[in-house]
Amino acid sequence: MATDILSPALIASMVGHLSVADLIRTTETFKQSGQTASIEAAYAAWVQANSEDPLLYAVLFNYSITLSDTGKLEAAQQCLERAIALNADFMPAYINLGRILERQGKIGLAIIQWSAALARMAAVNPQAVMHKTTALNQSARALEAVSQDEAAEKMLRESLELDRDQREVVQHLVALRQRQCEWPVLLPSERVSRETLFTDMSPLSAAAHADDPLMQLALADRYNRRDVGTPEGALTAWPAAMAHEGPLRVGYLSSDLREHAVGYLMTEVLGLHDRGKVEVHAYYCGIPATDALHAHFKDTADRFTVITDVSDADAARRIADDGIQILVDLNGYTRDARLKLVALRPAPVIVNWLGYPGTMASPYHHYLIADDWIIPEAHEAYFSEKVLRLPCYQPSNRNRAVAPQRPTRAAAGLPEEAMVYCCFNGSHKIHRQTFDRWLAILARVPDSVLWLLGGPEATVNRLREYAKAHGIGGERLVFADKAANPAHLARYPLADLFLDTTPYGAHTTASDALWSGVPVLTASGRSFASRVCGSLVRAAGLPELVCETPEAYVERAVELGNDRAALAALRQRLETGRDQAALFDMPGLVRGLEGLYARMWRDCREGRLPRPDLANLDVYLETACAVDYEALDVQAVADYRGWWTQQLARRHRLRPIPRDNRLVVDPELFP
Repeated sequence: MATDILSPALIASMVGHLSVADLIRTTETFKQSGQTASIEAAYAAWVQANSEDPLLYAVLFNYSITLSDTGKLEAAQQCLERAIALNADFMPAYINLGRILERQGKIGLAIIQWSAALARMAAVNPQAVMHKTTALNQSARALEAVSQDEAAEKMLRESLELDRDQREVVQHLVALRQRQCEWPVLLPSERVSRETLFTDMSPLSAAAHADDPLMQLALADRYNRRDVGTPEGALTAWPAAMAHEGPLRVGYLSSDLREHAVGYLMTEVLGLHDRGKVEVHAYYCGIPATDALHAHFKDTADRFTVITDVSDADAARRIADDGIQILVDLNGYTRDARLKLVALRPAPVIVNWLGYPGTMASPYHHYLIADDWIIPEAHEAYFSEKVLRLPCYQPSNRNRAVAPQRPTRAAAGLPEEAMVYCCFNGSHKIHRQTFDRWLAILARVPDSVLWLLGGPEATVNRLREYAKAHGIGGERLVFADKAANPAHLARYPLADLFLDTTPYGAHTTASDALWSGVPVLTASGRSFASRVCGSLVRAAGLPELVCETPEAYVERAVELGNDRAALAALRQRLETGRDQAALFDMPGLVRGLEGLYARMWRDCREGRLPRPDLANLDVYLETACAVDYEALDVQAVADYRGWWTQQLARRHRLRPIPRDNRLVVDPELFP
């Protein structure tokens, strides 16, 4: 590693007389040789010596970036404030000043800076548009962070009106509307079409949009091609991995090995591995973490490597040099994922498991781990990876920390004697069709209430108003305050029955409910995210609570709401059978994983590594784009494959589709 070898005095004598262009070239030379302190000293010396230079504002801007990168935020802030004072029309200074204030936790001041930039942008030219959309997008993100969702949405819409070719902004907007329970979610405008909103939504939002696994596959393919792409330098040989003969070197790649839903689920996995079979490496790419769960993962991995600030290329080389034979991607298409790192193929075998509930539709994820319920054999055509199965797909934590004192119903704002349904899934999972079913259930179970997680006031009011408009008093929706996880788990047993969402169902929340002795009612659809909860409920020993149609779900919820004795019996079964349930058999799950890893490695060694099937996915996306999923409940379509095949056949008659291994197979329909 290079060190700074020049004294500040020498640097001052070198740079004081330089032009701005020469100064930038000099600092770039320092940067390439790793002399970070010399860059800072050069800028400081030049600024002091050139206080009257007309380009001082630009140098101060560059100086602020150097200071910001080294954590000197107050000094960087002062540079930007001085730059704005020198040139009030220099928009990048406002944008970066807002970012620095945001990093300092001064959200209000950050928004003021971005608003000041917006107010000065009168000129209409490409550069002004770029600066304005940047300021709008930064403002939206900051507003969302302080639960000002409606204002954030307004900013995002204005940004898209200026430049609709912003996929990340579309993804942000769609996810924000889902979280606000704004229906319809895809609300086009004069310049932003429904097609743009649909095709540019993120795969995670698609999972909550409709129970259509083929649509989700096609959208994931588009996202992977456009947002991940094909980076240069992907590895094609892994000598350290292929030469290794000891226990399998398995790497778990995740941003969530900390206090996070995935972290809670993974709590026991690393430590339970048989070190005679598996050498456990963890690669952490998340935010800086100091919590106890993060420390636990450091203790239970054989090697724990933080790659958050490591470039994709360097991280890929590190994983390959470590001889990782099987890399398990625990993120998929979720926040803080390192998809461009995975695209560099840092290990010969790459696995999609747990973090993202669906197919990656990538050319480098070879396997997907599920179970027989989540992906029946007949559903394998909806996934690009080869499907391998555990007895139950999802791990759990048998050592949950639960607050010692359970609150009363009165303290939680719940009626003492009435039927209490609950759902603690995130609000982005509350689809309009799900909410309509919940209201139908409440209407048929007198005095019952629905207990939900609290959120921004506007979202809470929106749901209450929707309920009122459909004949259910808003007071029958009770919203739980935020609570630390132990306190949240302690209040779970106040509920009588957990009602799952669809098409994106409960995952960690279902496991928490079942662990707490609260029965969970779910309706399994066809997509991965809609079937996970059914898998968990079956593995907990309550298969009769897994419904296969929306109508059956409503009828069963009403039946149980009016039969408290039946509910009590279900709770008793959960409590007495918990220690024997497959859902909580973590040693068994880890043994199953080790068996799957061994099988994957044999496939690799013997030249049988599966090749992801990505044929015709552009055609499937084009077909899906014509469907109004907010008007059609795909889960209620009886013959799903037939419905899709007929749509593709109509497309084939207009523009022929090559045969594939999914639905374009019948020679009579696709001559």
